[in-house]
Amino acid sequence: MGKTPKYQQVADRLARLIREGVFGPGTAAPSVRKLSRQWKVSISTVLRAYYLLEAQGLLIPRPRSGFYVSSHLPNAPPEPALSDPEPDPIRVGMRELITMIILKDTINPKLVQLGAGHPDPALCATRHLNRLMASGARRLGDKSGLYLPPAGSQTLRQQIARHGVNAGLSLDAEEIIVTAGCGEAVYLCLKAVCRPGDTVAVESPICFDVFQYLENLGLKALEIPTHPREGISLEALSFALDNHPVGACVVISNFNNPLGSCIPDRRKQALVRMLSQNKIPLIENDIFGDIHFLDRRPPSAKAFDSDGGVLWCGSFSKTLSPGLRIGWTAPGRFRSTVEWLKFSASLATATLPQQAVASFMAEGGFSQHLRKISRIYRQRVNELRNAVIRYFPPGIKVTDPMGGYLLWIELPETVDALALYKTALGEGIAITPGHLFSTGRRYHHFIRLNAANWSENARPAVRRLGRVIASMSG
Repeated sequence: MGKTPKYQQVADRLARLIREGVFGPGTAAPSVRKLSRQWKVSISTVLRAYYLLEAQGLLIPRPRSGFYVSSHLPNAPPEPALSDPEPDPIRVGMRELITMIILKDTINPKLVQLGAGHPDPALCATRHLNRLMASGARRLGDKSGLYLPPAGSQTLRQQIARHGVNAGLSLDAEEIIVTAGCGEAVYLCLKAVCRPGDTVAVESPICFDVFQYLENLGLKALEIPTHPREGISLEALSFALDNHPVGACVVISNFNNPLGSCIPDRRKQALVRMLSQNKIPLIENDIFGDIHFLDRRPPSAKAFDSDGGVLWCGSFSKTLSPGLRIGWTAPGRFRSTVEWLKFSASLATATLPQQAVASFMAEGGFSQHLRKISRIYRQRVNELRNAVIRYFPPGIKVTDPMGGYLLWIELPETVDALALYKTALGEGIAITPGHLFSTGRRYHHFIRLNAANWSENARPAVRRLGRVIASMSG
């Protein structure tokens, strides 16, 4: 038998490291040049080894980015399947459950925070923005305490319009309204296009704040099956539109909370076309679109809008500083109504935070900041996912998102997520049970985990959580 070729030896050695978890699913493999130097082999040998591992399904090449360990290794769990929510509209009533879980435990400093979808404070630009606010207060003097117009700072709206180019948009500043976070943007848009008793089609699962707005406005939720990769099922949505009077549709187009799904471009275009043909407004929450692990930022659905029927909503809460409460909407043909609702609800968004964010964007710091946090969040998502795979019992399913910082995990059906949430609190761990992401009980054995604050200090908490799940699934 001939001697094993050098490239085969390199491939076997690296494959062993992958299977041992040294290079976890979704992580970057060493660059070709780096491995060539470290293992003292030629670049062509490393390339042949990488091509062999690609053929075996262990590595995936990404243009201009190198090779990455496949997220679907033979021993890695699959992602959850297409969701299967209730087929009929449901009047929302989740106030008590949301209040109990969100308002009580997300501010408890004694807990390991793996639940609430907050960004890492250390990765926010709060200190720099505080300096800009102080500088703005000195420069503006007494004027810093005056109201801005309801639509917001002209300078900030110009910066948001310029930033929108990255999402495939061509907006004018006059098309944008500044809001107190993305939540107010979505709420105002829902109020602008719906009336009490209307039915709103929503992705399922979807972040519980949408259900808060629907409940507050007296609207019914019609949950549409959604896939961790493809996003909202267009086939199911089409069927729903044929069988129910739908007043609006709400999607988190890029990196759904909690699924992490990113609707592919062609399906975004088809979604916009379908709703336009049915004269149904699309309220697009694009709050996670700027935190992506791809070669380019995915476009918004608004990029395919030709008749003003897409109401694009976003925020700096996940990227810059949640406490500033600065978001926006470009509500298309509903702009005048949304502006009036903004004026009648809160008059205007705070002046100094708007000026500070506008200055930060104008000085060129925002793009660099996004690249930095996206790189770090990508690493943390991979590390938390690897810890879940390692410490949770067999039979789970876990998402593999290409943006954001959230994981959606399907547990054995015998595990009740609400009971797990309560038991986890006793272990000093905060998680978010799947009950919050639907009006029904379809996700009673799902949980959402947040990787934003991941560190090695959180690893023991994931290990303890895995033990609790194993004991409950026995």
